[in-house]
Amino acid sequence: MVCFRLSPVPGAGLVLFCLVLGAIRSYALELNLTNSENATCLYAKWQMKFTIHYETTNKTYKTVTISDLGTVTYNGSICGDDQNGPKIEVQFGSGFSWTVNFTKEVSNYSIASISFSYNTRDNTIFPDAQDKGILTVNNPVAIRIPLNEIFRCNSISTLEDNDVVQKYWDVLVQAFVQNGTVSTKEFLCDKDKTSTTVAPIIHTVVPSPTTTPTPKEKPKVGTYSISNGNGTCLLASMGLQLNVTQDKVASVININPNSTDFTGSCHPQTALLRLNSSIIKYLDFVFAVKNENRFYLKEVNVSMYLVNGSVFSIANNNLSYWDAPLGSSYMCNKEQTVSVSGTFQINTFDLRVQPFNVMEGKYSTAEECSADTDLNFLIPVAVGVALGFLIVVVFISYMIGRRKSRTGYQSV
Repeated sequence: MVCFRLSPVPGAGLVLFCLVLGAIRSYALELNLTNSENATCLYAKWQMKFTIHYETTNKTYKTVTISDLGTVTYNGSICGDDQNGPKIEVQFGSGFSWTVNFTKEVSNYSIASISFSYNTRDNTIFPDAQDKGILTVNNPVAIRIPLNEIFRCNSISTLEDNDVVQKYWDVLVQAFVQNGTVSTKEFLCDKDKTSTTVAPIIHTVVPSPTTTPTPKEKPKVGTYSISNGNGTCLLASMGLQLNVTQDKVASVININPNSTDFTGSCHPQTALLRLNSSIIKYLDFVFAVKNENRFYLKEVNVSMYLVNGSVFSIANNNLSYWDAPLGSSYMCNKEQTVSVSGTFQINTFDLRVQPFNVMEGKYSTAEECSADTDLNFLIPVAVGVALGFLIVVVFISYMIGRRKSRTGYQSV
């Protein structure tokens, strides 16, 4: 995290804001903007890519896609004041920039507009461009969100303007944050609210009139592997059982690996495994590196259909599960619970994961969970106790037999 202190602005105090800097190689761009009182005023997390159509010196046309932004900066991002609304500004590459402007009404705030500037002088990306210079496209957006709610849109959103196509997904943003606390109440985009291409299948959902879900059988174990240019980079195998409570109705869902698709990505500091099916729009497991020598499960995001056809979504990026050294895997055969929120938990069975440093497509030596370690410790203890008891029985039998033998040879 890097903090910047800006010079005073007329009519406003000294502004201090902190940026979570990172490259697009991470799971998502993330910005946490704070004011002079060190309270969060704007929070955003998202992924994006750009497709640009341009004319070459040979009078032909080429298309380039920019998805790897390299290292980004956020200079010019502001909380806003009475004269100027909040703004996100991102700079990357050689002369590339992206800006989002927000406005406020009585009970709503809006994502008002998005602009993108690209530099055709960049000979690496546009080596044969006919026109050299910085070009800008502006797109009015006008997405209205109730104050003190956070906007979420995991579906892909597209903006097209002339020769530029912009795509955004996994968007999470809140401007005009109240009292420095990012809201947990979500305002979903229309694409996340309904799905016209996939009808929810709910035969594996068991509703209950109370908050106690109906017990289900142990889920099947699924095997998942993610690859990048260097081969397999993430391995996971686990049985998954989802526990959801909404409106005092509890549901238990066993994930069937035979009807579940998966995707993901691997980066130096983060790794993602995403599952989806006819019921689950997405279930994300996000792993991170800590202290440069260990990994752990940092984040879980889920959006799924419930028995009544409504969509349940929740996210938590402040978890700490499945901790193990880098270069090893994490294993837990016993049932384990990942508590994402008060209304959503994941039970895992026969779990083994390795999101970093996979060699030759195989798991490395496993660090076992405490439940498995205790079991492994109890087994030799039980065997030892049984052997000790057997020795005592043999010894007593021997002594009784010897005593009887002496009695038989007594003189008359």
